[in-house]
Amino acid sequence: MGQNLTTIGFDADDTLWHNERFFQLTQTYFTELLADHADRGHLLERLLAAEKRNIRHYGYGIKGFTLSMIETAVEVTEDRVPASVIRQLIEAGQEMLAHPIELLPCAREAIEGVAATHRVVLITKGDLIDQERKLAQSGLGELFDEVEIVSEKTPQTYRDIFARYGDGPARAMMVGNSMRSDVVAPIEAGCWGVHVPHGLVWEVEQAETPTDNPRFRELRDLGELAGLIRALS
Repeated sequence: MGQNLTTIGFDADDTLWHNERFFQLTQTYFTELLADHADRGHLLERLLAAEKRNIRHYGYGIKGFTLSMIETAVEVTEDRVPASVIRQLIEAGQEMLAHPIELLPCAREAIEGVAATHRVVLITKGDLIDQERKLAQSGLGELFDEVEIVSEKTPQTYRDIFARYGDGPARAMMVGNSMRSDVVAPIEAGCWGVHVPHGLVWEVEQAETPTDNPRFRELRDLGELAGLIRALS
């Protein structure tokens, strides 16, 4: 069934290296800074609403997240947020942007193993400069045949990328931690969608698991990827 598989796409954040945990740590800091104005649950609810609302303005990534924290701080304090809090939120965002990359288990080995027999493409979304920084620091960039940093991962995104760099979506596989962006969207495009759970998932990236779809697979970690590809060949 998968003997014609020629191209493998990899997600980056929380598939190849840690990312979401830094957002969650900063969210906790955000709620502590504004604890006198609202409880944690309300603050996180307002922040998530701002993030969703602002995706169309700022896209994905740390810069948009930082602006959403500032916007939420202004809203919940009814324009009375101290300048010192704004400054601390900006510094928190800058610290996130400067955080060193920590690879997830088997990331390099999985890419190297697949690259020996298939074309490999990194497909990640977010801020261009930040994603380029993380890829450079990861030391993985040289392993990919192509790198695509996109504003959104839709079925059409995958159709276009795998037509451009591969043999079309039917002969491609996407591997990632986000059920919505890395599994459901590729499957809708005609690809294989392989879920590698990370544990920490942003609410926006959650989606119903396509358990009954014949092109869906789930792995415990990237160390199982080579075996899956052999089994499909």
